[in-house]
Amino acid sequence: MNPVFTPPLHLQRHQFVVDFVRKTKPKKVADLGCGECKLLKQLKFHRSIELLVGVDINGAKIKKHVHGLAPLSTDYLQPTNHQLHVELYQGSVTQRDARLRGFDLVTSMELIEHLTLPDVEHFSSVVFGYMSPASVIISTPNSEFNRLLPGLTGFRNYDHKFEWNRSQFRSWAVKVCLDHGYEVEFTGVGEPPQNQLESVGFCTQIGVFHRLKGSSHGNVLPGSEDEVFSYTSVYSINYPSLHDNNTLCKVLMSEVLYWAHQMTNSWMAEKTGRPNGDLPHRESEQGELEEWLSESQKQRACTGGLACSVDYFGRGEEQECGKLPQQQRSATFNRFVLVPLDGLWSCCPKIRELSGSVENLKQLLMDQPQVNLSQDGSSLLVKCEEQDPEQVDCDLEDDKGTRAVPVSCPAEPEEDWEADI
Repeated sequence: MNPVFTPPLHLQRHQFVVDFVRKTKPKKVADLGCGECKLLKQLKFHRSIELLVGVDINGAKIKKHVHGLAPLSTDYLQPTNHQLHVELYQGSVTQRDARLRGFDLVTSMELIEHLTLPDVEHFSSVVFGYMSPASVIISTPNSEFNRLLPGLTGFRNYDHKFEWNRSQFRSWAVKVCLDHGYEVEFTGVGEPPQNQLESVGFCTQIGVFHRLKGSSHGNVLPGSEDEVFSYTSVYSINYPSLHDNNTLCKVLMSEVLYWAHQMTNSWMAEKTGRPNGDLPHRESEQGELEEWLSESQKQRACTGGLACSVDYFGRGEEQECGKLPQQQRSATFNRFVLVPLDGLWSCCPKIRELSGSVENLKQLLMDQPQVNLSQDGSSLLVKCEEQDPEQVDCDLEDDKGTRAVPVSCPAEPEEDWEADI
């Protein structure tokens, strides 16, 4: 039985890559021999990565495990500025493909020992010479550790073509560096029993390669005869991102409509004292409301609080206030609240973050069919109540003109719980 590593050895290898990604923050990462895509599933959460690619000779294995790379529901409900494209290919690491050129990081974990020695030479030429990434992480078994694995005879896996000791791995790595303009650091995971690290080494040996500055190795101009495409695309997905204008508009629309209704309902329920949020119609009630609001404004001025104004209007007034759908213009018993865009922008941090300015907010909302803006585009129209037409007719005799009252700012939306993932 093999000795038990805590955590398991394959997780230690993946964690080594994750730690490297956290430190160096690469934008383009490729995993060669991605298999079940376990490493890719960990790397997709790292926001420095904009392009994540996996390559494996076994296309059926990729397709079987690809579901774990799909966006989560929260990625659509709460998209962030994180731009991520995931691409999986079926192909051999001994073949060139121009789509794998110019990456920041290429990883190959426990792969080269499955190749014949002539194919290892092709692998070296393709990865270090043609792909020419900024950094490469290669891991492979350390045969010197095998004697510590009870019951092991031969190689660790039936498909291994060789297993190098530390000296053999170093010789290969140094030759790669000389041939293709890299430098290498040696390390590993899976420590041996106490006091045997020097004599035995790590169970898995790792080489971390860095391309030398100014190296011209592997520089091939786009459109040259070396620009070949030998891999077959198996899976491709773009994660929702606020950098996409359609996604940005959808999220902004959701925030605007939510907070506009929150502000309207808060004013109607709290400031009028009516649990159902009915607007006042009679002069005596309106006077009481205005007196209360006047005192409320004084209090806000003393405390430095921010106040946003809203207007309401009834039958005959809506046509002066902008683009109302025809069905709402004819429904004379509908009443609307005007919520200023500068009030929404000032009170709601998420809207400020998404739009950048009140003018940008106005421009983004102008062509959205879900919203109605006032004629000058400065306010959002929100339908606030429906009453019996006969009651509205009576009320409107006493309710002339457009009123203006302040509404308190809503509480800030909860911080995206996923923002720091």
